[in-house]
Amino acid sequence: MLDIKWIRANPEAFDRALETRGAEPAASKLIELDDARRAHVARLQEAQERRNSASKEIGKAKASGDEEKAKALIDEIAEIKAFVQGGEEEERRLDGDLRAALEVIPNLPLEDVPVGADEADNVVHHFHGEKPSFDFEAKEHFDIEGLKDGFDFDRAGKIAGARFAVLRGELAALERALGQFMVNLQTIENGYEEISPPLLVRDEPLYGTAQLPKFAEDLFHTTDGRWLIPTAEVPLTNLVREEILDEADLPMRVTGLTYCFRSEAGAAGRDVRGILRQHQFQKCELVSITRPEDSLDELERMLGCAEEILKRLGLHYRVVTLCTGDMGFGARKTYDIEVWLPGQATYREISSCSVCGDFQARRMNARYRPAGAKGVQFVHTLNGSGLAVGRALIAVVENYQNADGSVTIPPVLRPLMGGREVIGKR
Repeated sequence: MLDIKWIRANPEAFDRALETRGAEPAASKLIELDDARRAHVARLQEAQERRNSASKEIGKAKASGDEEKAKALIDEIAEIKAFVQGGEEEERRLDGDLRAALEVIPNLPLEDVPVGADEADNVVHHFHGEKPSFDFEAKEHFDIEGLKDGFDFDRAGKIAGARFAVLRGELAALERALGQFMVNLQTIENGYEEISPPLLVRDEPLYGTAQLPKFAEDLFHTTDGRWLIPTAEVPLTNLVREEILDEADLPMRVTGLTYCFRSEAGAAGRDVRGILRQHQFQKCELVSITRPEDSLDELERMLGCAEEILKRLGLHYRVVTLCTGDMGFGARKTYDIEVWLPGQATYREISSCSVCGDFQARRMNARYRPAGAKGVQFVHTLNGSGLAVGRALIAVVENYQNADGSVTIPPVLRPLMGGREVIGKR
């Protein structure tokens, strides 16, 4: 959520930033709502001040024997009390109107974010490694001969419906090894604390990370009012909601390997084959909570932590800076890591790393106390994938496929797979 005080002070800059995100100007509407709220609060304060002064005047009137004036003051106080009681309810309504208008406004991009309409306007930041070459036609993951029995879509359909998969045998082991490898690297080498969070959350955490109210249709809602998490960003970031941290506790870096659940409401008909776009998938999430002055450096660090997974797996990828029109709702700047999939002969997103500034912190009321300071400030939040496990599995089997339909296991994963070097041999 954005700061209405900043919007009031910078209405033109605010509307220009919204325009780069493809949103309509909103400064005048927001300021009008805030003006109404401020004017009403001022009237309430004046009424309360008058009530206090009238109460004192009653005693003086009675002391002087002026009962008529005392009665008039008592009647006035009764009217003021009724106004204040109704006015407090009106204040809550005006606060709610302003908050509702603010909560659907996207975060504002940083100045160095490329301006554009959609993914076609994203800018390549850098490449790593080389595309693999094959002396045979590379296949997509679900068509690799030796792995076909490991992707059981028919039984998954009978159990859960479309966009689910059952992984069997060696593929299930590969998925498990990839997730464990990611968490081990992020915790042992990169200093993230491992967290095992709830997969069901209430409304407030999703509101805090800005999935609610705007993106409710992308989520799974339970009959008891909870939500399945679309990403571990939700519970991990909300670990600090409604808290005041000490500056010495920052930066706070946490990671978690969890299942994620998405309805894919806006992706009907896309990527229906294979496991690229599923309702349920595993992801290793990275979350950082920092001081405002440290958040941009932390974004570069987080990107490096995510890239290291692909480097050690020996996979070719590129990093792109998302344009203003392609960034997520709560982000100020986002890097996407796109891994090369030879079966599709294209790059596919496998990680997004974003800095959100204080956008989520304001919604969560997450603050910190600078050392030696009396006041508090909002923290900055960052999140990234380190990485999406299912897409990493696709990348490994497509990049390491062999002509006989088998797949060579990258050396870093072999200790986690009982020493196996190849899977899918017929």
